[in-house]
Order: sequence, then C-alpha cells, then structure tokens
Amino acid sequence: MSELSRRGFLKLCAGSVAAVSLSQVLLPELAKATPASGNPPVIWMQGAGCTGCSISLLNSGQPGMKEILTEIIDLKFHPNVSAAAGDLAMKVIDDTRDAGKFYLVVEGAVPTKDGGIYCTVGERDGEHIIFQDRVKELAKRADAVIAIGTCASYGGVAAAKPNPTGCKGVDVVLKEAGIETPVVNIPGCPIHPDWFVGALAHILLFDEVPELDKIGRPKVFYGKCVHDNCPRRQYFDASVFAKNFSEPGCLLEIGCKGPLAHCDSFDRLWNSGVNWCIKSGAPCIGCTEKDFPDCATPFYERMPGINLPNVTASADAVGGILGAAVVAGVGAHLVGSIAKGRTGKKEEGGEE
Repeated sequence: MSELSRRGFLKLCAGSVAAVSLSQVLLPELAKATPASGNPPVIWMQGAGCTGCSISLLNSGQPGMKEILTEIIDLKFHPNVSAAAGDLAMKVIDDTRDAGKFYLVVEGAVPTKDGGIYCTVGERDGEHIIFQDRVKELAKRADAVIAIGTCASYGGVAAAKPNPTGCKGVDVVLKEAGIETPVVNIPGCPIHPDWFVGALAHILLFDEVPELDKIGRPKVFYGKCVHDNCPRRQYFDASVFAKNFSEPGCLLEIGCKGPLAHCDSFDRLWNSGVNWCIKSGAPCIGCTEKDFPDCATPFYERMPGINLPNVTASADAVGGILGAAVVAGVGAHLVGSIAKGRTGKKEEGGEE
C-alpha cells in the first residue's frame, strides 16, 4: 500500500508541471496501491461530444495513458480503443456493472430532451439503449463517477443555446434522478491529461474523491485564476491592451476570458510542456467554466462589462462577479456597459 499522504499528494500534483507529467510522478505510488484483487475496473462512456478529451489523454507524454490503462486500471470499455463492439461490448459493460466495485468515466454531455433519444449507445433485445439511461444505470453501482471535459461536467458546447437536445452535465442528471454516487468534474475543452490522472489517482490512493470547489472541480487543479497568473499581466497593470493578435499587450480587448477562468494551464502547459493558450498568442476562452461556451462568446470580443451598485469593475472584480454569476447560473451573456477602469474605460468623445 502506498505511504503517500494527502499533503504529499497535493504537493506532487502542484509540483508536477511542464517538464514532468503527473502520470510519471504518480505511477509508482499507484502501482503500490493496486489491490491484491487486481487493477480497478473502469467503464468509459461517451455521449454528446467530440472525443477531444480522449484524444488529449491518449496523446499525453510518456509515461502516459498507455501505462495508466495497462498497468494501473482495468479498462473494460472505451469506445475509441476497445476491440469489442456490438453485443460483445454491451456484455462487457453489463458484466462489469453486475460485478460492482468499478469506476465510471463519462465523456460528453447527456441529452435529455424527448426521453434522451438523441444519443444512444448500443442495443438491448433489439431496443436502443438511451445514453442517459445507461449513465444512470451504471452510476448507481459505480464507486465514483468522473465527468471528463466541460460537456460531461456542465453540458459544454453540446448544451450551448438554444440547446435543442436538452444536454446537461452528468452531475445534474444524476442529482435529478436521486443518485448520490460522488461525481468529480474535470472540465476543459479539452482537458489536460494531468487533471484526469490526478483525480483518478486521488480516488485510487485514498478511496475518496479529492477536495472539490463549489462546481465540483478538484481544487488542486482549478483553484487559481488564469488572469492572476497570466504572463501578460504586467501589460494589464500598465493598461497596455493589444488591438490585434500581432501586438504585444494584454489580450482583454480581443476576447481574453482569463478573469473568469480557473485552472493551472499557465504552469502545467500542453503538448508535453511546450505551450498553452496565452503563450501561443491566443486569448483564454474560459473553457473550464460552468456556462462555457455561452458565458464566453463571442470568443474574440472583449468581455461584456457589468454594472453593480458601488462596484468599480476592474478585470479582477469582473472575474469574481462573473464567476459568482456563472456558478449561480445567472446571465450566460451579461450585458451592459463595458466595465470601467483597466478593462477599457470609455474615452471622452470616443466609442466603447
């Protein structure tokens, strides 16, 4: 059994950035924690999504998902990598469900309108298996559920207005059905591989979900505001704003949603520590947030301002206010005058 403490685990997660993948750091500890009964079974289901999170995970650095899938967990089913299909695949899922003591990973949103007919995942006795029914059925018996990506966590792109198929996040669907299995949300479009590895590792090592924020994300990965840690922050502080992508400066005027976004991409980086959104010259689009993409569109226009009594909204204040509003489900598109102060105060005689 692993002797790694929770405090030590958190230090590893926070310290394993850029140059070293989290899987490389945690694999030895996970190997020690593997029970004598064998690797824990995992069922991976996909709903309304693009499979981008799976591709991100499978493209992770070495040692990466290959080692996780073959040495740490017993992946019973995954639509992209499983050899089994059709009735054989359905039997594997059913047998794992009936045996119990498994973990469920869900990727993609859950369509709920018209009985959920817009997403089916196989057949049983000649009848379509509705994705939302399958998720509920499996979640009831799972030890824990990990919602991979913003679509599975909160609905994401699939739930963007007008949301014709009634897509919802896994946690909401389970709560509405009275299913109390713990859910860990790992949002991102797509997610960083370390976020999934870290959440899974915590569950396997300590037999409980990691500490979560108010919208169900592991605090160790989603506890920091992108704006507060942006390499262009000095431009914001000096009121230097880029007007196009070729200019130096803060990217707030051309759509950056960093003040409302929470994750550690600025430290963790992507593609084996090579790059991330801001470093590549693109604004943050806030893809880890609950009401993404509605809260962030149009992507390449500056964040709408917000006027509240006794508030002068700098970008920091906008981040806090928008974050609270998003969590409360208030105003996916906040309209009003542009926030005053550093976010772009209207000049006399000029246009906003």
